Amino acid sequence: MIALLALIPVAIWLYLLAGRGMFWVMQERDDRNEPASPKTWPSVVAVVPARNEADVISETIGSLLKQDYPGSFRVVLVDDQSTDGTADAAHALEGADRLTLLSGAPRPPGWTGKLWAVRQGITRAGSPDYLWLTDADIAHTPDNLRRLVARAESGKLVLTSLMAKLHCRSWPERYLIPAFVFFFDMLYPFAWVNNPKRKLAAAAGGCMLVKRAALERAGNIDAIRSQIIDDCALGRAMKAQGPIWLGLTERARSVRPYQGMGEIRSMVARSAYAQLGYSPLLLAGTFAGMIVVYAAAPLLAVFARDSAQASGILVWAAMTLAFQPILRFYRLSPLWGFALPLIGAVYALFTLDSAIQHWRGRGGMWKGRAQAMGQA
Repeated sequence: MIALLALIPVAIWLYLLAGRGMFWVMQERDDRNEPASPKTWPSVVAVVPARNEADVISETIGSLLKQDYPGSFRVVLVDDQSTDGTADAAHALEGADRLTLLSGAPRPPGWTGKLWAVRQGITRAGSPDYLWLTDADIAHTPDNLRRLVARAESGKLVLTSLMAKLHCRSWPERYLIPAFVFFFDMLYPFAWVNNPKRKLAAAAGGCMLVKRAALERAGNIDAIRSQIIDDCALGRAMKAQGPIWLGLTERARSVRPYQGMGEIRSMVARSAYAQLGYSPLLLAGTFAGMIVVYAAAPLLAVFARDSAQASGILVWAAMTLAFQPILRFYRLSPLWGFALPLIGAVYALFTLDSAIQHWRGRGGMWKGRAQAMGQA
C-alpha cells in the first residue's frame, strides 16, 4: 500500500517537470531574443504609487529620471498620503523637471489603496501611447524602458511585464525569496502566459508597460479596483485585449530588503488567501496538497523501504533539479535545492496565516491598511 501511495508524488512531479509549460527552466528572460528598436519611439508616462517610501525614493525615482529613452517620457509620482517625507525626497532629485508630483486623495470605498493611487496617476498622465506602471521600491537600469518598448512594439503587446529581481542577500531572503518566484512561475507558467492561444494570464506588478488605448478598452484600472492580486487581475483584463508577455529580468530590481522572515511572511500572507478565492475548502486542499507535493518525498526517502524509499529519493532529486535554474538566477548555492521540501512547508504555513489574518479582519494588509475585508 505504501509503495502505491508513494507513486502519487512521483506522478505529480512528472507532470510538473514535463507538463506545466517547463516553468522551472525559467526560459522567459528579457535579455533573450531581444527585438530591434522601433522606427519611431512612442510616448510613455511612468506612474508610480508611493506610500512612506522616503528611504528608497531617491534611488528608484532617480533611476526613472535617468532612462535613456529616445522618445517622450515623463514620470508621475503619486504620494499616497505618506507621513515620512516621501514627497520632499522626490522633489530634491536631479532632473525633476520631468517629474510630476501628485498628492493622493483619500481612498474611496471599493478601492485598494495602491490601485486608487495608480488611478489618480493615470488621470494626470494624459494620453501617452504607453503607461509604465512601476512600484516605488523598484530601481531600473537606464536602458530598461527602451528595451520594454522595443519588445512591446515588436510583438504588438498590450502588456509587457517583468518580474523584478527581488532583494536576496540575508539568510531569510536566500531561504525564501527564490522559492517565491519559483512558486509564482509554477502557478502561472510564463510560457503559457505569453501564449496567445492560452487563456492563462498574469503579470508582475513591479514593472508593467501597458498600452493605454487597450487599458481603456478593458475598463481602465477601475475594472480591477478591488483586487488584492492586482497585477494578475490586470494581466487577465489585458490579455482579453491582445497578446501579453511576462519574463524575468535583471534590469528591474527591488531595493528594499526584507527585515527578517516576518516581512516575507507578510508579503505572502497579503495575497495567498485571495489567490484561493477566500475558500476554506480550497485552503484545506492546498495545505494537504503541499504536504503531498513537498513533504512526502523526504519522509519516504528517510523512513520508507524498498520501492517506496526509491520513489521518495527520486522525487526529492527531481524537485532539487527543478529548483536549480532559479537558484542560478539569484546566484545561490545549488545545495539550497535540497531544502525545497522544508521551504514548501513554510509557504504552506504562510498560506494558512493568510487565511487567519483574513478571518481576523486584517486581510490584504498593505502599508497599514487592511484591504480584503468583505471579499469572502
